[in-house]
Formats: sequence, C-alpha cells, structure tokens
Amino acid sequence: MGNSGLVNAPTGFGKTFSVFLGAIINFINQHPKDYKSRKKNGLQLLWITPLRALGKDIARAMEEVIVELGMNWQIGIRNGDTDVNERQRQKRSMPEALIITPESLHLLLGQKGYPDLFSTLQIIAVDEWHELLGSKRGVQVELALSRIIGLKSRSFEVAGDRAGVGGEKSQLGIERQERTEQSEVELTKFGEIEVPALLNGQQANQPLSPLSAVGRGAGGEGGRQLSIWGISATIGNLEQAKEVLLSPLSRSGERIGGEIIKAQLRKEISIESVIPEEIEKFPWAGHLGLNLAQQVVEIIRANQTTLVFINTRGMSERWYQKILELAPDLAGAIALHHGSIEQELRLWVEEALHTTTLKAVVCTASLDLGVDFRPVETVIQVGSPKGVARFFATCRPERTPPG
Repeated sequence: MGNSGLVNAPTGFGKTFSVFLGAIINFINQHPKDYKSRKKNGLQLLWITPLRALGKDIARAMEEVIVELGMNWQIGIRNGDTDVNERQRQKRSMPEALIITPESLHLLLGQKGYPDLFSTLQIIAVDEWHELLGSKRGVQVELALSRIIGLKSRSFEVAGDRAGVGGEKSQLGIERQERTEQSEVELTKFGEIEVPALLNGQQANQPLSPLSAVGRGAGGEGGRQLSIWGISATIGNLEQAKEVLLSPLSRSGERIGGEIIKAQLRKEISIESVIPEEIEKFPWAGHLGLNLAQQVVEIIRANQTTLVFINTRGMSERWYQKILELAPDLAGAIALHHGSIEQELRLWVEEALHTTTLKAVVCTASLDLGVDFRPVETVIQVGSPKGVARFFATCRPERTPPG
C-alpha cells in the first residue's frame, strides 16, 4: 500500500469520510485506551479546500462524526472570514483538524514560529483537486506542500540523529514503536457508527485497518510519513493529477508511486439546454441571457431547491433583480450569494440553503463547489462555464441529478 494518493468517486459516495475516518482510525490506533479523553493533541489533519462555503460544510460533517464517537477533537476553519480572535486561539492551541484555503495556508506559513504548528501533522487532504490543478492556486498548494514536507523531513532527521548513538535506538524510540505495533487494531465500528470501506476495493463488511486509510512509512511521528491525499469527483487524467499532487514527496527526482482509489460507480447526470423558442427574434449581442429569465423562473418553481450560477458578480445582481421582477411572490424564498456580499449575510444564505429555507440562490463561483452536503435538486448554469471540469463540478447536487 502507498502512503499517499488520490481518491476519485462521484459526489455522495463518501470521499470526504474516506480520508477523514482514516485520520480518526490512525489516532485511535495510536491511543486505543484513551482516545476519547485526550485533548489538545496538536494538528493531526490539514484539510485544504478552495472555497470558504465548502469548508463550512466539511466542518459540519466532521463535527457530527466527532460527537458520535465521543472524542475531544476540535475542528477549526481558517480563511478570509475567520476573525482575529479565532486566529490567535488557533495559534495558541491548534485544533486537531484545520480546514483552510490555499491563501490562508500561505499566510500561516509566513508567521513566526510556524514550524511548531505542523510538528504533529500526519495527514494533508487537498479537496477538489481538479479545481486547483493547473491554476495559480494549485501552484500555491504545491509550494505549501513542499515547505511542510521539508519541515517534517528535517525534524525527523534531527530526531533520528538524537535517537541513535552508535547505531542503537533510544528507549523512547523503542517504546514508541512497540506502542504503535500493539495499537494497530482493526476497527469497523465506533459506538453506533459503522465505518465504510475506503473506496479501495474492500467490501463494506470487511475489517478496515488504518493502513488502508492513509498508509505509513518513515518521516513523521512514530515513524509515519506525512500522507497527502487528493480528493475529486471530476478528474479524468488521474495518473497525471496524482503525480502533480505527490511530486513534493519525491527526493532527487525519484518517482512516487501512491495509490489511485477509484470507485467503479457511475452517477447519471441529466443535462438539458434552455434555448429561446424563436431563435430569429433573439438578439445577437448584449442579451446576457435575461430574455430566458421567465423559463428560469418556471424551473425554479418546479423544483424544491435550485442553484442559478452566473459567471460574474454584476450579472448575478441583475439576474436576482430580474427573477424578483418576474416572480415577486418568490421574495424571501430566493437569495443572492457572491464574494462581495458581507460575511454575515453569506453565512445566513449558506445555512438557509442547507435547511431548505430558501427555494433558490443566484450565485457565482462562490458556491460552485459547495453543494456536496446540501439538499440541492437542480443546477442552472447561465452562459458558458469557465471549464468542463468546473461545469461538472457544479452539476452534481446531492439529492438528484440536475435538470
């Protein structure tokens, strides 16, 4: 088994939990007797996500698991919306799982004493790797991974030099190794929660060991290498995507193997084009799709929850006003979401969408990856998307395929 790799499966098939539960299993195996009572364990899992809205959903899902297991792990979020007081609390005592954007991660790496924050880190998860791959933000992630891996490798080498004298291991190293070997138990159930197989070909009723979740090697605490896992539902070139993600782990150009965990499942997606009834009367330029607003209103009425994606913030404002103009009865049932809206209102919209309080949300890319845990039935893309991968990322509501 490899130590790192790429998880690829359709939305709703457990990619997030496959990596998160792997981190939980490793922690429990390291501390089988007191995993519930242990507090302030330092950063164990760094979860890199490209969107703030997506991070909020992931944190909610993680917290539900932690509560059910009766553990004392803390889940933290660090992005542009995180207030100064919360940032300071995180620096004084890092949560066990930190959900962070690429930009905030670079700011964290630029702070004084940052190596200490990552000293206990064991797993890095890069969510929505297809969104980051090949972009400037993807380069940011690669640079951050290289720096963190360099820190971990250096700290391990120093610790190894201190532990060995004349080729002998220190008593601490022996005790740590023995404790690790004794604690590698196979776990399939925590309390009342059944742990699923990690999309790696295992049957759901087979016992799940931590090695199948994140693997192990040399380079971290107790002889564990820092693991890197990419997560995506829409990557086609899996081998190349894995090589780019794991390249920071290579030494002197050495090729890194890694694992590709791919679900052999298909999720049907229904895509329908909305076009004017009479093309001859449709304006050739400057229409911006608003002539089709009435058809969009009809789609919204026919479904419980709908996301209407617009490519720019300015046009999202116009579409929101146009829909209200055509359907004033939807006032209070639809909302607007983009990056320029104040944080408090954005958070309210995200929560209202999650609880089905809202019937529709007109949004930009601020929500295009954040629909995994929401009861969204239909997705409408107005105009051409910026890329095929992004289009299929938006067309993946949790409940039913988009119309």
